Amino acid sequence: MHRLKVAVVGVGHLGKEHARVYAEMPGVELFSVVDIQRKQAEKVAQQYNTRYFLNYKDIIDKIQAVSIAVPTKSHYAIAKDFLQHGVHVMIEKPMTGTVLEARELIDISKARGLVLQAGYIERFNPAIAAIKRLSVNPRFIECHRLSPFTFRSADIGVVLDLMIHDIDILLYITNSKVKKFDAVGVNVISDKEDIANVRIQFQNGCVANVTASRVSITPMRKIRLFSEDSYISIDYQKKDALIYKKSPELTLKSLNICDTNVSTIADLKSYVFGDLLKIEHIKMDDYEPLKKELESFVDCIVNHKEPVVSGEEGLRAIEVANDILREIEKNLKIT
Repeated sequence: MHRLKVAVVGVGHLGKEHARVYAEMPGVELFSVVDIQRKQAEKVAQQYNTRYFLNYKDIIDKIQAVSIAVPTKSHYAIAKDFLQHGVHVMIEKPMTGTVLEARELIDISKARGLVLQAGYIERFNPAIAAIKRLSVNPRFIECHRLSPFTFRSADIGVVLDLMIHDIDILLYITNSKVKKFDAVGVNVISDKEDIANVRIQFQNGCVANVTASRVSITPMRKIRLFSEDSYISIDYQKKDALIYKKSPELTLKSLNICDTNVSTIADLKSYVFGDLLKIEHIKMDDYEPLKKELESFVDCIVNHKEPVVSGEEGLRAIEVANDILREIEKNLKIT
């Protein structure tokens, strides 16, 4: 059985991890890595026992699939070249910088029967997979995605760099279109927004408050979901999730808040988070999200499946992100 020939274009901070996963994957041959920085390309190639090139066009007719992990401004041109040469494409978020570019890539991939997968790694986080199995119907969601300034992805602001992960997750969990939103952003170090906050109202009534920053001291990747019968807290970094649920004994009739005499309760915290509300760890599988993501990409190619995160879903996230950027720009002009 022939192994699938795969290459990675751009082997910096994230791309080198793509190379690692492919090199370890059964049924896959890491044919080469590509990077314009010779030293980095050579280093990663030696590490994973493969060849390296400085120009992706040197391998375009030699492979069957590619991961693209270069700066966003180059996504469209490189992905288009590979798709037009019959190569399946996995492209890191955001898929492209513009809606029109994303639509063109989708059209090419469909016309040629190719897999086009958008790289939203949180979709493959075991915490999100566990939450999806619970069929939660959230009414309010809070997202916080904070990181220090890394000087990577300097060609885009924090909305397309970080917040777009949460945009994709929100669209996935709510399964609803955006009705309206308010957005603000501030540039601190770069000439683009480094901090942004958005309040999104979805057509199904759910409201989300989303904060992203790339100038924070302490990294954070958390999401909280509030529904009528539960509250769920997810820490992406720790791959940990807690669910707070009403005790079966708790009803409005059995507990009169106004008449409750707290002086008779020895430990108020234990009473609330023991007798009234039950806290449980949500069981989840233990796996590496990136490995799961790339295995899914390969499986879609080999078994002719639709990607978990399709080009269309990548496009929807870009559409919402670009609308947010326009709102931020509008509010900056007002002030």
